[in-house]
Amino acid sequence: MTQPSDKSKLIRVLIADDSSVIRAALSRMIESDRELRVVGYAVDGVDVLEQTKTLEPDVITLDIEMPRMNGLEALTRIMAESPRRVIMLSSLTREGAKSTFDALERGAFDFIPKPGAEAAHGIFDIREDLVAKIKNAAHAPWTQAGPPSRKASARAVPNLSAQVQAAPAIVAIGTSTGGPKAVQEVLSQLPAHLPTGILIVQHMPVGFTAQFADRLNHLCRLAVREAKGEETIDPGTVYIAPAGIHMTVNRVGAQYRTQLSKSPAGTLHTPSVDVLMHSVARAYGSHAMGIILTGMGADGAQGMKAIRDAGGWTIGQDAESCAVYGMPRSAAEINALSRIAPLSQIAAEIMAALTQRANTATVSASARSAR
Repeated sequence: MTQPSDKSKLIRVLIADDSSVIRAALSRMIESDRELRVVGYAVDGVDVLEQTKTLEPDVITLDIEMPRMNGLEALTRIMAESPRRVIMLSSLTREGAKSTFDALERGAFDFIPKPGAEAAHGIFDIREDLVAKIKNAAHAPWTQAGPPSRKASARAVPNLSAQVQAAPAIVAIGTSTGGPKAVQEVLSQLPAHLPTGILIVQHMPVGFTAQFADRLNHLCRLAVREAKGEETIDPGTVYIAPAGIHMTVNRVGAQYRTQLSKSPAGTLHTPSVDVLMHSVARAYGSHAMGIILTGMGADGAQGMKAIRDAGGWTIGQDAESCAVYGMPRSAAEINALSRIAPLSQIAAEIMAALTQRANTATVSASARSAR
């Protein structure tokens, strides 16, 4: 990577953490990338508010547990008084996970798991993830952070066949950065009596997916759970892949069941959206629906293409409503999408497809009665 010629283009980062060990380790990690510059440090919540106004950083890394004012309170004040992109450092505990999702609700851009202060050398294991998230945060336009415009509408991708698609019998969703809020918005608009199950891969550190599922279960009408494997996929139920293991679908007679496995090994992400989508394409064929939401990278693009090639439904979130337009863009670039829609319209797209399913069933029943 080359040194930017204009130092004003460096991404300015403020580190807020009460541990001097963690502050030093984060600083070394961030400044190892030539596009990033640490401009200051804050040792508690009150300090970070003052430093934010004085230093005007592009991105803040913010610990949740700090003296005088905790990270959640500081985040709320930052967003109200001097809005910045904030990446939370979250402990790998149930309470830490809950606070992380509260932070995302309050406007945090993303989060990373925080290592213990006694393992300063181990913190460099998260360097690549942290640097990528800081860069994505700095480059994401603020217009993408707010609620998508209700005036926006879904659109068909040009040059597609006008053939009528089979109605979906499963909905598979893949997402990464910005995904927790995006998934919540989609699921909260769906009814409890949804006639299909939903499978979700959300890139997330180990220790967070169970809390994510529990949170959604309380916020949505659908039943939401972390997948356990070997479950029959029931209508009106959402199965979230556990972090660190792949989720696929196995057909046993007329039943479809979740499967959890460490195979295939060596994927960039585990769980992998591509692994799930390929599995769904094989199991459901033209009755599959794949949805790719906000996230960095290209995971899911090939799997979405497999669903579309099988005759299924494929929908990508549009650029304007994405926190990071990476995964949907990668799918669009290989012609894997049949529809592009703003986040606010994804649930309506699902219901429209399922309404076709209900109408098809009604027509078929009428035809049988006529015979």
